[in-house]
Amino acid sequence: MAARDSPGMVRRMNRVEKKQSREEGAWIVSVRLLERWREQEERVDWLLETVSAETSRVERARIHALLVGAVRHLGRIDGHLTRLMARPPRPLVWAALVVAGFELLEGGSEGHSARVGHHLVDQLKRVVTAKEAGFANAVVRKLATAIEAEAMPTAGDSMVIWSRYHSHPDWMVQRWWEQFGEKATQELLQWNQSPAPVLVRWRPGSTEDLIKPEWLHPVAETTDFFAADPGHWAELAEFIEAGTVQVQDAATRLAVDLLNPIAGETVLDLCAAPGGKSLAMADRMQQGAVVAMDLMGRRMPRLEENLRRVPAGITATAVAGDLLRGGARALAAKELPTEYSAVLVDVPCSNSGVMRHRVDVKWRLKPESFRRHALQQLDLLTAAGERVAEGGRIVYSTCSIDPEENGQVVAAFERRSRGAFELVDSRISYPWETGHDGAAAFLLRRV
Repeated sequence: MAARDSPGMVRRMNRVEKKQSREEGAWIVSVRLLERWREQEERVDWLLETVSAETSRVERARIHALLVGAVRHLGRIDGHLTRLMARPPRPLVWAALVVAGFELLEGGSEGHSARVGHHLVDQLKRVVTAKEAGFANAVVRKLATAIEAEAMPTAGDSMVIWSRYHSHPDWMVQRWWEQFGEKATQELLQWNQSPAPVLVRWRPGSTEDLIKPEWLHPVAETTDFFAADPGHWAELAEFIEAGTVQVQDAATRLAVDLLNPIAGETVLDLCAAPGGKSLAMADRMQQGAVVAMDLMGRRMPRLEENLRRVPAGITATAVAGDLLRGGARALAAKELPTEYSAVLVDVPCSNSGVMRHRVDVKWRLKPESFRRHALQQLDLLTAAGERVAEGGRIVYSTCSIDPEENGQVVAAFERRSRGAFELVDSRISYPWETGHDGAAAFLLRRV
């Protein structure tokens, strides 16, 4: 969202967009959202929240598939378009061509390419000039030919071929190539480009005796995380509403397992929104208290909603506060302790481990992003350490796979703390090894 937009203007824009969602089909809504993503740099998941609630479940699913697919494969598609056009069209036409490009990548039966082209023209001529629709038709025909001529990269191909075919910035792939090696990077690229299923955690308690449906499949070696087959959202929504499952990736278990909260304990969860780990810790403890703090913002309602789902034996409190500026005061204002025996701080990060779900992250990151994140992460971990009681423990957690945000931050914290904390254990998930999102967690004890 542009910084100059007033709250009133934003509300009016959202009303207009929701009206368009009702009046236009899934395809053109996806195109408009992609145009907005490019022009205003809003997050894809936030854009999807603007789709009208009156949109049918089928159309909503198609909007999601088209927008996410277009952004996921943007580098590959836009690379072809740049070579096929002497100059770029206006943003709406560009977005339409990218969405059509994703439809070509989806594939289909004989005549699929022609159908994509016909549909593109039929939709575009309602919202652009006849000349622009004709131009788009000519380009998409060439695009179909270019995509059909592509060959999938093989193990011996160059880094650049891999990065462009799999739609990742060259600098990012080079970074991974140097950190993890050629084979692991190739597997990571393939992982990031694969569609992400809905993942859930099966919650303990009164639901344990329910028979898990056959459309839920265990994730990797876990026993309580499952991937849902497509086409079962209605049944899954009933499970979520009933509190039987929580939408959550298996990588989140790393931090909870390391902290290992026990029954009767009071746990402080910092940078807690949207609250998935808070709820997971409460489910594990069954008895005790969870204090969850984060900045006031659009994710705070989700945190409060998740805390309302904790087991009956848990006292859960949401605290709106800035950990770096007056975190202790925010806790004290709610008459809560300012030191805890168990603290989790799940810091903001590059999201480099969750790009299969967060498809737009790779287009927002810059080479300097990792250093900027690491500096903030060190400050957050230092502030979180001040909330740990003597002899207590803290888990530092990220959803990054980058060493600069993980081990290097922890090492810097140990040096800064001058022996007040010692590293006890650590765990990291690399998607190409674990079969779920990437994440890292480090357990430190205050001595």
